[in-house]
Amino acid sequence: MNESKRPVVDSRRVIVYSFLALAIAGGLTWYYGMNGDARNSPNSNSVMIIQPYRYAGTWVFDDESVGLVREPFVAGVPEMIDALVADIPDAEQGFRLTFSAVEFPGYEKKLTWTRSDGTGNYYRLDDPPMEGWICPALFQYYTAPPKALFVKADPVP
Repeated sequence: MNESKRPVVDSRRVIVYSFLALAIAGGLTWYYGMNGDARNSPNSNSVMIIQPYRYAGTWVFDDESVGLVREPFVAGVPEMIDALVADIPDAEQGFRLTFSAVEFPGYEKKLTWTRSDGTGNYYRLDDPPMEGWICPALFQYYTAPPKALFVKADPVP
């Protein structure tokens, strides 16, 4: 008689290989999520809005969605903001700052990335010519520093 034998499946081996496959897939997902190109970031094509205001002698902003409260602008950026809001009455009480890594209709100024210092990033404004340092809070909005930031200031309605 010819008996067919069923292959023997080692359930421990199946479990180990399944675990390894899941671990590799998870590791790749994490790696590419952490090290992906900024152009693939969910926010890279987004237009975002914050509402800066004056506090303790400098410009700050709050953004509860990313856990920032009274986040200060420093090292040249307050002077850039002063130039941007020169024609907005009572801007010190708050104004709407729209920004994006891509051009959007009606943007007023373009900030161009010049260099990183390992923690923050320097951006240049051409008109008027100035340079400012944007702190690591930028990474709450972008996975990598954009090569350009397009900005617009409006009064708060």
